[in-house]
Amino acid sequence: MDAAHWDDMYRSRDQLFSGNPNGVLTTEIPGLPPGRALDVGCGEGADALWLARQGWQVTAVDISEVALRRAATTAAAEGLEGRVTWKRTDLSSAPPRAGAYDLVSLQYFPLRRQDDAALHGLLDAVAPGGTLLFVTHTLADLAGHGPEDFDPADYYWSQDIAPLLDAASWTVLTDEDRPRTTPPPAGTPHTHDGVLRALRLP
Repeated sequence: MDAAHWDDMYRSRDQLFSGNPNGVLTTEIPGLPPGRALDVGCGEGADALWLARQGWQVTAVDISEVALRRAATTAAAEGLEGRVTWKRTDLSSAPPRAGAYDLVSLQYFPLRRQDDAALHGLLDAVAPGGTLLFVTHTLADLAGHGPEDFDPADYYWSQDIAPLLDAASWTVLTDEDRPRTTPPPAGTPHTHDGVLRALRLP
């Protein structure tokens, strides 16, 4: 799933996703003081734009130039250009700056286990006192529904993250599967979310 794959996927439709922010994000983040946020795999920008409207200064990264152009167009139409920086980034080779973000949000981002350096780069990007929000589909929902060449063991899932967080540096606030609060994408079996929310200790 390289840049060409994702560009082709976005080009296949005028709008690939609903345009609404992800439900776990809008449930978990209200109440946090706005600061600097990293939206990982931002796609067409719904989460980044929602965060910007809440007062966050957002860096939104994706591997697809097509998706980023769409997101930037929407941001300009809403007058939010100054609140979101759109960056084409391959996190496996270009990790974010360590300690730079008060929120690092991954919403259904397909993070492969072979990209171990990418995962640790994202964990390191959370500033002291900052929040990590890692959301995936659940393995129960995926059973029997993935492509033939899809192996869940190749990817990190929400339940994989808590054991990687040093208790001296992190407090895990949420580590659970829960029913989705928004409808799943049409034609998919995704009725539940796997949610990991953790606080990096000051």
